[in-house]
Amino acid sequence: MTSEKHYNTILTPVITEKSTLGGEQNKVTFKVPLSASKPEIKAAVEGLFDVKVEAVNTIRQAGKQKRFRGKMGQRSDYKKAIVTLAEGQSIDVTTGV
Repeated sequence: MTSEKHYNTILTPVITEKSTLGGEQNKVTFKVPLSASKPEIKAAVEGLFDVKVEAVNTIRQAGKQKRFRGKMGQRSDYKKAIVTLAEGQSIDVTTGV
């Protein structure tokens, strides 16, 4: 895969309390496109951050119904990837790529 494809596969890191606690078990969470597969995500993380990935788990999250100025709206669906890194590997998501 090319470097441009890697950047299109990994959209943004997910910074929440739960994903931060996952860092203790060498897990990093990223937001990825709905069409991204597990092998593509693994190749992108290994290519961009120069780390060894052991496993990739994905979650497809449906968008919520929300009100906006009194009218019903729909948030977009999105996909999260929880990437488990090999022992001794780490990614600092606060610095950027």
